[in-house]
Amino acid sequence: MNTLSNKTGVIAMRKRIGLLALFLMAVIVLSLAAVAPTPWADNDDEDDNDGNGIPFEEANIFFELNNTDGDLGIHALVDGDAWQKLEIEDPNGHKILDIKIKKSLKKQGLTELFFESAEPTFDELSPEEFFLRFPEGEYEFEGETVEGDELESTAELTHVMPAPPAPTVNGLPMAVQCDPDKPGFDITQTSAPVTIAWPEVTMSHPDPNGGGAGVQPPVPVVIHNYEVVVEVEVELNGDTFTSVLNVVLPPNVTSFEVPEDFTDLGEEFKYEVLAREESFNQTAVESCFEVE
Repeated sequence: MNTLSNKTGVIAMRKRIGLLALFLMAVIVLSLAAVAPTPWADNDDEDDNDGNGIPFEEANIFFELNNTDGDLGIHALVDGDAWQKLEIEDPNGHKILDIKIKKSLKKQGLTELFFESAEPTFDELSPEEFFLRFPEGEYEFEGETVEGDELESTAELTHVMPAPPAPTVNGLPMAVQCDPDKPGFDITQTSAPVTIAWPEVTMSHPDPNGGGAGVQPPVPVVIHNYEVVVEVEVELNGDTFTSVLNVVLPPNVTSFEVPEDFTDLGEEFKYEVLAREESFNQTAVESCFEVE
């Protein structure tokens, strides 16, 4: 996923706003901890282990679609006992990842690994070509602990991508073009408090050329959770910082009121709403708003 800071691979290092923003983020995270389910699912030992190895605590592989930018990527998360080797095989038995750590790191071992692939835009790699590279089916995760024991789990990869969320800001339609240097710039103008809301996502992606090439016609989906990210550029002592608010919401919650302490930090905000399906395939949209 390209996030608003254009990650996907996930995750970019940033300067932080300082104690005020850090305190704000801590309060928000603590307030939502009771209702926000983890975005990762533990493996079932009986399903993921064929009896020959220790199961990983987590082994997930899934797709991410940035519906705004028009790109797809594949992600994976592995966690478990300290390991020195890791392999992932696709349903056809082709090895798509092979990691062997060396020297002092081999003695120490790794426990968690998360990766994101590159995400070329659809004019470089169409959704149809992308899904052909990564077939649906069971992917095998195999590893070796630092003690030499075998690790083994499986994860199911599906081509079902959730339809993109359609958020509004205080009831106003989502701005389509948030780059002021491009034609059609139409940032949404509103006043605090700001509520980002969206209809429940119930179906898979309807457009084969927009990320839904894997499954047509659309099918019903079960949403595991939603995620909202809001960010703002802040000037402080001559430096520019990016302050980021990130919340994970249960599937029955389809709106989020941005705390006024956060909207007080600036005027122009970018935001992202992401729908994560039960397979953990996820579709995100990005937009912007201005607080008058």
